[in-house]
Amino acid sequence: MNNPVLCSKVEKGMKIISQRWTSLIIYQLLNGPQRFCEVEASLPISGRVLSERFKELEQEGIVKREVFPETPVRIVYSLTDKGKALEPIMRGIEEWSHSWIELPAQQKAE
Repeated sequence: MNNPVLCSKVEKGMKIISQRWTSLIIYQLLNGPQRFCEVEASLPISGRVLSERFKELEQEGIVKREVFPETPVRIVYSLTDKGKALEPIMRGIEEWSHSWIELPAQQKAE
């Protein structure tokens, strides 16, 4: 490729979504806005790592953190337009995985 700017952007994009748990967090948020505990319960991830990933995704403009001043305080995470733009990619990976990835027999039963 002769366009180093394009390569840098593709490299950064791949770096963002390939970081451990990030793509699964994005995939989970495709279902709509969710509280921290909902995302944490849906993935085998520690709260500390999830918090770090949410902060990184928020800094990248992929995830929006909305605080509701209730008692107790309610915090909801959702995808921004930038995050929602990843849906075709995530759905493409989902479709590819269903067609091409074989799981060991013990995981198929789960």
